[in-house]
Amino acid sequence: MDTVTKKYIETVQVSDIPWHRLTTSYGRGTDFPNQFDVLWKMDSIEAVDVAGEDIALNIEHQSTLWHATPFAMIFLLRIFKKAQEESAQNEVAHYLAEQLVELFAVIAECIRDGLMLEHADPLPNFEDMLNEEYLWSEDYDEDEDVLRYEEEEIFPDDLFFSFYYYSLQVLLLGKPLLNKANEGEANLLELLTEIEY
Repeated sequence: MDTVTKKYIETVQVSDIPWHRLTTSYGRGTDFPNQFDVLWKMDSIEAVDVAGEDIALNIEHQSTLWHATPFAMIFLLRIFKKAQEESAQNEVAHYLAEQLVELFAVIAECIRDGLMLEHADPLPNFEDMLNEEYLWSEDYDEDEDVLRYEEEEIFPDDLFFSFYYYSLQVLLLGKPLLNKANEGEANLLELLTEIEY
């Protein structure tokens, strides 16, 4: 991985991302900052479940990744790291870490399947996906978004493949966190080793 990508993944802040202009499975990523906050706090399994399930439903659907996915993965990886650090003394953190490993495995499988198909090269930089030409309207209008989905090329090929490529880059940075003694983490590690791009 190049140093520019690594630095971006490690330093970008939630507030740097125009979530309301990034597509998800069911709309836009507008609610993601609040949901990340709920996960970060790890106050209750119920709250973590609601926020986590909503994020999971919106970053992947039927093996398709979305514009918000690689950006969401950055913050989910940070939350995973914190959950691992606190899992010994916090049952919510332990539960969340396990749930995130499952989600990461689903994303990794989507990436593996996507790499098997013919695809364009990714955009040169992670943050290129936030270029104005790729962002959706400032104001959310569900009808307008539906019409846009009816266009032949909703996402240019290089942008679409970048959803997969940069999500993979985030997951690869998480490899050192994975413990081979944990079955779920060992499976994820094996999957990531298999699909390095």
